[in-house]
Amino acid sequence: MHIVGIGGAGLSAIARVLHERGEIVTGSDQAVSPLARALEAMGIPVHYGHAPENVTGADLVLISSAVSEINPEVVEARRTGITVVRRQGFLGELTQGLRVVAVAGTHGKTTTSSLIAWTLVQAGGHPGFILGGVPHDLGTNARAGAGAEFVIEADEYDNAFLGLTPNLAIVTNVEHDHPDVFPTAADVRSAFESFVARVTDMLLVCSEDPVARELGREGLPRQTYGFLESSDWRAEEVRPNSAGGMDFLAVHGRDLLGLFRTRLPGRHNVLNALASVAAADWLGLQMSVVRQALTDFRGVGRRFEVMGEAGQIVVVDDYAHHPSEVRATLEAARQRYPEHSLWAVFQPHTYSRTKALAEEFAQAFAGADHVVVTEVFAARESPDPAVGGHFLAERIMHPDVHFASDLEEAAAYILGRLEPPAVVVTLSAGDANAVGRRVLEALQAGGKGVGRP
Repeated sequence: MHIVGIGGAGLSAIARVLHERGEIVTGSDQAVSPLARALEAMGIPVHYGHAPENVTGADLVLISSAVSEINPEVVEARRTGITVVRRQGFLGELTQGLRVVAVAGTHGKTTTSSLIAWTLVQAGGHPGFILGGVPHDLGTNARAGAGAEFVIEADEYDNAFLGLTPNLAIVTNVEHDHPDVFPTAADVRSAFESFVARVTDMLLVCSEDPVARELGREGLPRQTYGFLESSDWRAEEVRPNSAGGMDFLAVHGRDLLGLFRTRLPGRHNVLNALASVAAADWLGLQMSVVRQALTDFRGVGRRFEVMGEAGQIVVVDDYAHHPSEVRATLEAARQRYPEHSLWAVFQPHTYSRTKALAEEFAQAFAGADHVVVTEVFAARESPDPAVGGHFLAERIMHPDVHFASDLEEAAAYILGRLEPPAVVVTLSAGDANAVGRRVLEALQAGGKGVGRP
């Protein structure tokens, strides 16, 4: 198996699973990344840059959604008769014969799937899993596993999740995103309806989301979870705890399951935790084990990850790149650090998303005291000069918004104006977490340039 784009979250996970199963895997990517380096450390050869000779000897070439048909490795594979497949076309084969738990949704997939995988491990199981991030407790984004269960983050981008046939599927929410693939909200909904049509045993949907709670199909058992009294699984008496996370009472029907405690801040993470409780019940796990697993879970890298603290200034990194995620993350930061001034450092992710959701982004930063917007992280797209970071900064409805043309400027601007106590939250699916690291390093080196009362 040769994987083009092996350094990405999705394909690096597949590479890891295949390698652990004993398959011969090679890969290539445009640039060095931590995930690619981790694969090299496992013994998987990774080529940097794309060249026809990289596919020599492969039986199959797997490519990411970002790889085009004119990629030299794809061209060479087709010329020499090597089968080329995209992720969607391979996921079914990868999970065949396993009890598949798939977590889908515009937001919350990574945390929810990580919680389920972690709970299975804590219950003594050996699940396989593919996650969109690296949970601190599991230490990897993927594992082949030796048990019957396989937990997978079901990604809607490029309709990848339509390659799955899950036994249990969870849908956390359905909002308009990835406009380069789904031009309208109706297109997103249609994709999720197609995903639900592939579920075999049970569907679990969040009752807080107006689209998710309407999903289902005749003959498929279905349960809901949320804060609403009508939900099959409910979180009640929700409140912050001393660990910086959330406490809640879990109720199933008329049965009170007791107090559950997490280290994860924000009401959105209560929903993620509640979904994992419902999934664990369906998997037959004991609630005492589930309760302890949630208490112990330390979160996922780049999901409200506290990078460090210096002089009463805390730096947090989060993967938020959608308006709803931005609002939820800022709310969580305010909950955990109520006495701190809150800085939001936002890196727009892709030009198409920035343009399509500009109105929603304009209203997403009310929870912050200060907002810094960087240039757009292009990811898979070509630059669009008309929709840069300045385009968004000009539209954000907030009294204190600053556009920084590069990450160094963003860090310098913040360092010149920080006054403790403060929390700096980088909101980025790209590389803007470098701003947080730069701020933290400067503070730890002596705080030069930091504003003082």
